[in-house]
Amino acid sequence: MTNTHLQDLIAPWFEKVPDANFLSSITAASIGVLSLLIVYLFTRRLMLPGIQKVVTKLSPERIGLLSPLLNKLNKRIAGMLCSVLFLATFDSVYPVNELTAEILKTIGQGILIIHVGFIFSSIVSIAGAIYNQLDFAREVPIQGLLQVVKLITFIVCAILIVSIVLEKSPTYILSGFGAIAAVTLLVFKDTILGFVASIQIAANRLVTYGDWIQVENYGADGEVIDLGLNTVKVRNWDNTITTIPTYMLVAGSFKNWRGMQESGGRRIKRSLNIDMHSICLVSDEFRKQIDAAIPLHEYIRVASLPDPVSNLGLFRRYAEGYLKQHNKINTSLTLMVRELQPLNHGLPIEFYCFSEDKRWISYEHLQAEIMDHLLAVLPVFGLRAYQSVSGQLSQPNAQQTDKPTFKVVANSAEQGPQQ
Repeated sequence: MTNTHLQDLIAPWFEKVPDANFLSSITAASIGVLSLLIVYLFTRRLMLPGIQKVVTKLSPERIGLLSPLLNKLNKRIAGMLCSVLFLATFDSVYPVNELTAEILKTIGQGILIIHVGFIFSSIVSIAGAIYNQLDFAREVPIQGLLQVVKLITFIVCAILIVSIVLEKSPTYILSGFGAIAAVTLLVFKDTILGFVASIQIAANRLVTYGDWIQVENYGADGEVIDLGLNTVKVRNWDNTITTIPTYMLVAGSFKNWRGMQESGGRRIKRSLNIDMHSICLVSDEFRKQIDAAIPLHEYIRVASLPDPVSNLGLFRRYAEGYLKQHNKINTSLTLMVRELQPLNHGLPIEFYCFSEDKRWISYEHLQAEIMDHLLAVLPVFGLRAYQSVSGQLSQPNAQQTDKPTFKVVANSAEQGPQQ
């Protein structure tokens, strides 16, 4: 073990002390370690935070949001500076034998490479965070690409560390990868597929943060909260989290409701089953009774009615006029009331229109409001809604003599309730 320059400088302090060489060696090593600690604390607590504060003042709103990432970057830069200082001053400060010196230098080089890799990873994360603050970032997410860059960075760092430990050139390490290429592809199969899928998702704008998607095979029905390299996380409407492989969004099929959210309305498609025994032609007297209960002329062009007309025809035209005059329906989109194929459960009358308010709760309330109203006006047109009944209906109160009574035969599912 040879004396270092620092040990030679402090050796006169221990001339009259037993084991002077040993004490000077310990003192020199202690001074070196203490110097590294002081440099780390100075850069970590004073210098780098001061620079960060100055930079943050340039744009408090944008750069202020990056504070957690900048703090992590400061910590890693301080560690890198200490590693550089350790390697640069090792031969002049630390008096150790050749084998220990070789081991410590190898460890220091490995730590330096790790810190450089983490610093680059932090820079990539900060760049991604800055990108996410842009207006079009939600349409073109790059989270998967950022993870690929980080993965490549750590692979390069691992190769450099192995080459230092084995004292071989990095090209020698890379040349050995050809023999294990099949194993590498097998291990990183999902990562490679996810990388390709991330590029396609970003290029074609298939999915972005906040999209409402449905993936039946995985039971996912909710909002996209994370687009990663290997997985996509969906927060379902029951607040559970479903994880889907990223490549499955490209290899399989899924439903994205973004088009509905960006369009002029959300579709309402409901139907009522009409008891076909209640359909009949309308006389002039019965039309007057309907007009007394509901002002038909406000919803129907009476002159355009066929003669004779059925009560179901009047109801369809009234329902369509009611929807056209509803202030929450987007009349610029498709709006109609139509008859479907008659079934053994009656004649379906379908209401097809679009709600202007696409929010879920408002949309459901509007659907219920429309169905409530149309069900309530059915008796005005002499129509009955079909429903399969088993058992007997309760008898109405004696005071409700103005309401129709029902007489139902038990277990008569083939025919609707008879008025």
